[in-house]
Amino acid sequence: MLTKKIALMSVAGALILAACATPPAVAPTTAPAPTEAPAPTAEPTAAPTEAPAMEEKDIVDTAIGAGSFNTLAAALTAAGLVETLKGEGPFTVFAPTDEAFAKIDPATLENLLKPENKDQLTAILTYHVVPGRVAAADVVNLTSATTVQGEDIAIKVDGGNVMINDATVVTPDVMASNGIIHVIDTVIMPPSMAAAPAPAPEALTTDIVDTAVAAGDFNTLAAALTAAGLVDTLKGEGPFTVFAPSDAAFAKLDPATLETLLKPENKDQLTAILTYHVVPGAVLAADAEKLTSATTVQGEDITIAQDGDALTINGATVITPNIVVSNGVIHVIDSVIMPPSMATTSTATTTAAAETDIVDTAIAAGNFTTLATALTAAGLVETLKGEGPFTVFAPSDEAFAKLDKATLENLLKPENKESLIKVLTYHVVPGRVTAADVAKLTSAKTVEGQDVTIKVDGGKVMINGATVTAADILTSNGVIHVIDTVILPPDMS
Repeated sequence: MLTKKIALMSVAGALILAACATPPAVAPTTAPAPTEAPAPTAEPTAAPTEAPAMEEKDIVDTAIGAGSFNTLAAALTAAGLVETLKGEGPFTVFAPTDEAFAKIDPATLENLLKPENKDQLTAILTYHVVPGRVAAADVVNLTSATTVQGEDIAIKVDGGNVMINDATVVTPDVMASNGIIHVIDTVIMPPSMAAAPAPAPEALTTDIVDTAVAAGDFNTLAAALTAAGLVDTLKGEGPFTVFAPSDAAFAKLDPATLETLLKPENKDQLTAILTYHVVPGAVLAADAEKLTSATTVQGEDITIAQDGDALTINGATVITPNIVVSNGVIHVIDSVIMPPSMATTSTATTTAAAETDIVDTAIAAGNFTTLATALTAAGLVETLKGEGPFTVFAPSDEAFAKLDKATLENLLKPENKESLIKVLTYHVVPGRVTAADVAKLTSAKTVEGQDVTIKVDGGKVMINGATVTAADILTSNGVIHVIDTVILPPDMS
């Protein structure tokens, strides 16, 4: 209110001065001078469009009124920052929505809101605040900005979206009386805290195993840890870093292979696989991104790479990083990873342990119906049920669906049996070649006689132009690698 009064007094003063100055200013030769009189009013009419005083609600009340910042409001209260952000400012706030906070592990968020973690919470929240009023038009011209917390945020424009660190601005320029809000879709962490967990592990009450069990999507991992006798180990003091495959990750394994791994007689192999997912110490994502490898508890190294914005472990993608627990940290991955030594010696279970052959394994999987039909039409069923061993790059039903329907239909006709055999045997390599071996090759000679080309692209193995979507499905007479496209011999393509 005081600001408005001062502004009005300034306008009045300007008008009075202008009036007093009129006699000397208006000479007989400058009759048009009165047409310039509106000039003093230009300042007061332009000023209100820039002055925050015209907005009625401050940053906090604006956020509360929006209804989608309940967690942010709770966090500001817990950190004692409400009065600060209701103050004069001006401030620019990159405000995470409730959905953004929902991306954080619930246990971690719950602990951050505890009184004993107020300092860490304050650091995180003030890292979302930049002094001054910085509109979107100004933000896009910057590459970084120093926050109230003291560290810089990185700013870039990516495909028309403004990115603050890894968060996207979903709604810019929400005006408030004491600043401006830009809504973001992810909570951003100060670099210094990404390298040192917040809250500290000792502030947490649940360990790796209990956290995984409570999450509800690590049932297979929990069963495997029990079968391997590793539950008490991972409930121990640690600290440990666990790259934890979700249930969906385990579902990529051949069911028969997984079932065999969980048998008591394969405990050693299972233990080796599980401990290959564990690195000693608490390694957060920010630390992992600086590495190219890390030695696991199992003894062999995992390879670490950055694929775009995603962190990959061997070929697996980290889909949820930095679940901080009392005895370490969990990073959720989307695939089970295999120790190199086991991949080259029939991956986890011995050949003898696999009970079904290539054909029966494919039929049982349920997503190789077209392949099974084609093998029957080509008279190759008995061959691929034979002793072998064979390595089959098996196109799924979705892969066959990419072919022209008429072309596929003609290939399956008796008169085209030779062509069909040629296509199918081009998908078969003699011997048992696991993913770890495949990744070291640039080509391999097929049963058909011509070579397939092999390359690793962004952590994925490519066979000609097809991507291996599931690797190392072990059978009694070889191994299957699932591919997403039917590949054709060069002289047929």
